Amino acid sequence: MSFTPQAVIDALPMPAVMIRRDERIEGANAAAMKLLGDGIQGRHFITALRQPALLDAIEATLRDGKPRQSRYLTNDGRQDTTFQVSCRAVPLAQGPGALVVFEDVTHLEQAGQMRRDFVANVSHELRTPLTALMGFIETLKGPARNDAAARDRFLGIMESEAGRMNRLVGDLLSLSRVEADERVRPTERMDLGELVESTVHRLAPLAAEAGVHVNMDLPEPFEMTGDSDQLRQVLTNLLENAIKYSGHDSEVTVRVSAPGFEPRVRGQGVTLEVRDSGPGIDPIHLPRLTERFYRVDSHRSREMGGTGLGLAIVKHIVNRHRGRLQIESALGKGSVFKVVLPV
Repeated sequence: MSFTPQAVIDALPMPAVMIRRDERIEGANAAAMKLLGDGIQGRHFITALRQPALLDAIEATLRDGKPRQSRYLTNDGRQDTTFQVSCRAVPLAQGPGALVVFEDVTHLEQAGQMRRDFVANVSHELRTPLTALMGFIETLKGPARNDAAARDRFLGIMESEAGRMNRLVGDLLSLSRVEADERVRPTERMDLGELVESTVHRLAPLAAEAGVHVNMDLPEPFEMTGDSDQLRQVLTNLLENAIKYSGHDSEVTVRVSAPGFEPRVRGQGVTLEVRDSGPGIDPIHLPRLTERFYRVDSHRSREMGGTGLGLAIVKHIVNRHRGRLQIESALGKGSVFKVVLPV
């Protein structure tokens, strides 16, 4: 049984074009025409591809028959896309030709960019307190060596900056552990209401210091499947944020619904809700709140001791529990963080 060049490229799942020795396009599959445009068959390949590095690779393969690789950059209307292009010599009826196959590697490029951004953000977050510490150490060794008042003040600031670095390292380790466990569903049985009560009690000193009253609205005791340590971390992060940013004489309410059908998890579930009466968040920020190091107000967040990783950790823990995180807020109307969990 023989196959035509068109039948071969039609069988490929990736965009592919066949180019003759006279540099005309012999055939293209549907994916290639979607990528490069309809009506490219019979045209000179330069008019369809137009990117110098790729054109050079194809010309070289047509000339010497050796395999080549290149990149093809384009935009699908929503984002920039990157293709790894392989050029291989193939025999055609008209003589040696080239098979050009496009592999979409956009997701790999995005993952690489995320890693680079993450390293840059961590470096930036650590550089600021480290620079401050180095500056104060230099001052204490020099001009402030015998100034007791300045020494005490500088040591207090140094303690604060060291604490900030310690929190950042702690959150980075937590994020790493959560990401490592994300594919493993929890199997422990636990009482969510009891967890809420103990967490609110533990954070009572922070709420008292901030002048915030924390209310609880809990159903009758029930058991559900979940990692109690991680869910305590979720509630702690949400409650600490609500307490810190609500302002003096404000209220924060923690509510847990009774188990029932939850369409967002397509089965029986509960909703853990943390509602505050603070200044609220501009809706423009809501889609990005769970990104690592994303802050609505960077200066205020750092003053409050935030690392910019808390909601990223919350998102990964909720994902591990196959739950859903929903954030509602508007300026001047407070914020509501809802975690829907299957039971």
